[in-house]
Amino acid sequence: MSKLLSVVVSVYNEEAVLEQFYKVAGEVLNHIDWDYELLFVNDGSRDKSFQILTELAGRDRHVKVVSFSRNFGHEAAMIAGIDHSRGSAIICMDADLQHPPRCIPQILDQLEQGFDVVNMVRTKNESAGWFKNLASSSFYKIINVLSDVKFENNASDFFAVSRRVAEVLKDSYREKVRFLRGYVQNVGFEKTTIAYEAGVRAAGESKYSIRKLFQFSVNTIVCFSNLPLKLGIYAGVMAAFLGVVVMVYTLFTRGGAPSGYATIVILNCFMFAILFLIVGIIGEYMAILFAELKDRPIYIVAETRNLAGQERQDLPDDMT
Repeated sequence: MSKLLSVVVSVYNEEAVLEQFYKVAGEVLNHIDWDYELLFVNDGSRDKSFQILTELAGRDRHVKVVSFSRNFGHEAAMIAGIDHSRGSAIICMDADLQHPPRCIPQILDQLEQGFDVVNMVRTKNESAGWFKNLASSSFYKIINVLSDVKFENNASDFFAVSRRVAEVLKDSYREKVRFLRGYVQNVGFEKTTIAYEAGVRAAGESKYSIRKLFQFSVNTIVCFSNLPLKLGIYAGVMAAFLGVVVMVYTLFTRGGAPSGYATIVILNCFMFAILFLIVGIIGEYMAILFAELKDRPIYIVAETRNLAGQERQDLPDDMT
């Protein structure tokens, strides 16, 4: 009996590319030694994505569909796919073909060798533009400095895990503000990396604006590092040092006072800037804590296709 592979695909307003993705992925999946399920998670799409997925599920038993009640975000879509997967191996990828399906056999080869985590590391992404590529590279450098967890540079949401890692993600990593690719690198077990070149987006445009990427980066840093909270200590030490410098300057300056108000104004502006920065950082951590305390579900399933013969299912307790 062949082993089962679950391919989890996040979908948000991808009507222009779904048929093409299904065709390209199918050509690869039909030539592997594993049985497979192609598990699409419709993240509250406002276009015809769900209708297309329903048609695909109607003509192919391998296609499974989980549809959210609204848009919950890419991170929620991926963990929902893992929650509903049945395979002994799970591959997460996007529907825009920037995560090339041709890499699937290579990923399976690594899993069959005993690895539990396969991180796909992007070496090139020409379609993203120089700014996003620079921002992505800078983000990993910053998070690796701030966090005790060390991340693979340019790791992406294209990754694979074994069933036992998937069970850990289902049972333990249930934060409301989340960074799934970080959790995958944080669970331990045997892991390896595969380099790939991101393909050209088949259709449509990226759903991540600069503002969303910035907020995503801030949330990730807050989730994986408490170093920003310690900035208050460092800022206090710096302020004390500057205070001593100004005091010495004042005592030894002719007349016993600084020459003008420039020094005072600059120091006041600097200190208030540090103060507001620290308050803002504390606010970000409090926002994360508030989201966790509210304990709202990560996602809500409205409908499913080809899953346990149900067209609609309620959210089980372990989905929160």
